[in-house]
Amino acid sequence: MTFVISVFVLFMQFLWKWVDELVGKGLDTHVVIELFCYAALSTVPLALPMAVLLSSLMMFGNLAENYELAALKASGISLFRISRPLIVCTAGIAVGAFLFSNYLLPYTNLKMLSTLFDIRHQKPAMNIKEGVFYDDIDGYSLRISKIGKDGQTLRNVMVYDHTDQMGNTQLTLAETGKMYMSPDQRYLMIELYNGNTYRDVWNQQNAATRKPFMRMHFTTQQARLDLSGFEMQKTDEDLFKDNHQMLNGQQLLSYIDTMKMEINDDRVKFFTNLSNGYLSRTKKYFRLHDSLKTAPGKGSFLLNEFEKQERQKVYEVALNTARNSKSACESKVNELKGESNAITRFRIEFWRKFTLSVACLIMFFIGAPLGAIIRKGGLGMPVVISVVCFILFWVLSITGEKLSKEGTLPPQWGMWLGCAVFLPLGIWLTRKATADAPLFESENYQKVLGRIGKLIPVRKKKTQPEAKPANPFTHDDQPDEN
Repeated sequence: MTFVISVFVLFMQFLWKWVDELVGKGLDTHVVIELFCYAALSTVPLALPMAVLLSSLMMFGNLAENYELAALKASGISLFRISRPLIVCTAGIAVGAFLFSNYLLPYTNLKMLSTLFDIRHQKPAMNIKEGVFYDDIDGYSLRISKIGKDGQTLRNVMVYDHTDQMGNTQLTLAETGKMYMSPDQRYLMIELYNGNTYRDVWNQQNAATRKPFMRMHFTTQQARLDLSGFEMQKTDEDLFKDNHQMLNGQQLLSYIDTMKMEINDDRVKFFTNLSNGYLSRTKKYFRLHDSLKTAPGKGSFLLNEFEKQERQKVYEVALNTARNSKSACESKVNELKGESNAITRFRIEFWRKFTLSVACLIMFFIGAPLGAIIRKGGLGMPVVISVVCFILFWVLSITGEKLSKEGTLPPQWGMWLGCAVFLPLGIWLTRKATADAPLFESENYQKVLGRIGKLIPVRKKKTQPEAKPANPFTHDDQPDEN
C-alpha cells in the first residue's frame, strides 16, 4: 500500500511538470496510457526507499501502540530478532531495486523520453476559430468568418494555397461551405459554394515584363487538406541510446573509459599540432642571418640585426601567433571541460544505481526504530515523520549531486552524501530502540532543561534595606481617651 502511495505521489510530480505538453495535442488514448506507465515505472527506484520507510514505521508503530512489541520483549525476544525476517526482506527489496535500476530502468527511460520528445514536437490538435487565420495545416492557410453550431457549416471562407511554395499565388474565396473529416480521419474535406479562385501564373522567362493572372468562378468546389502533419511521428530510438539515463552500469563504465581515452588523445594531438604550427610559422617568418645562427649566447637571436621593417614584421607575426594560440587554447579548454562534465554525469548515473538501493536498507533501520519509539501507527504521525525524513534525505542527495556536477565533490562522494548522513542516524535510533530509550517523552527533556538551567549562573539583584514603618500618630494627633 505504501509503495503504491509513493509511486502515485512521484507520478503526480511528473504529471504536473509535463501537463502543459500533453493538453491540446489530440493524443490517442493508447499513447497517453503508454507514457503514464513508463513514467510510473521510472519512479520505482525512488519510491522504494520512501515506501520502506513509511511501511516499517507504520508496522512497528502499530506493534508498539498495541503493546505487542512490549509483550515480545518481555518474553525475552530482542528487537533485532523480531526484525530479522524484515531485514532479510528489505535486503531482497534492495537487490531487486538495484536490478531494476540497472536493467529495466534504462529501457523505461528510453521509451518514456523518446515518447515525450515526439509529443513535444507534435502540433496541437486542429482548432479553427472564427475570424482568425489558421495555418497549422501544411501548405494551407484558411480563414472562416462564421462557423455554424453544427461545426460544419461555413460562411465567408478564405483559403490560401501554398503547396507550390511560391508565396501567396493562389487564393480561393467562397460565400458558404461545408467542413468535415474523411472516413479515415487523414484529410479535412472542405466543400465550397459560389466563389472564385485567383491565381498568379508564374512565368520565369517573362517574369520581369509580364505577370499573367487567372480568375476562375465556381458554383461548387471541393478541397482535400492533408492532416498527416498532426499525427505523432515516431523518432528513431537509436538517437537517445547514448544518453547516460539509457545505459546500465557496465555500459556506463565502458563509456567512461572510452571518453577518457578520447580526451587524452585529443589533448595530446592538440598540443602537438599547436607546437608544430608555432614552429612552422617561426621557420617561415623568422629568417635569421648566418651571423645570428653562429652568434654566441643562450640560443637566442638578436632583433637588432634585423632591419626596421623586418623587425616590425617579426613583432606582428609573434603577436598574431600568440593571439591565435591563446584563442585555440581557450576553445580547447572549454571543449575539454564539456567532455569532463559529460564524464561526471555518467559517473553520477552509475553511483545512483547503488545509492537508491542501499537507501532501502537505511530507511528500514530508521523507520523501524522510530515506530517502536513513538508508538504511533496508522497514517497520521508516521506519514508526517516519514515524509520529513525522506525530504531531508532527498535534499541531501540533490545537494550532493549538484556539488558533483559543479566539480566541488567527486561523484562517488556527492551521490553517497544522503546515505552517509542517515546511516549514523539509523544506527543511533536502532540502539536507542533496543535499549527502550524514551526519546519522545517530554519529562526527560524538561529534566535536561532544568539541569542546564541550574548550571547557568543567575545574577541576583541588590536589595535595598527595608524602611521602618512610620508612626501613624504624631504628637499633634493623639487618640482621644474616649
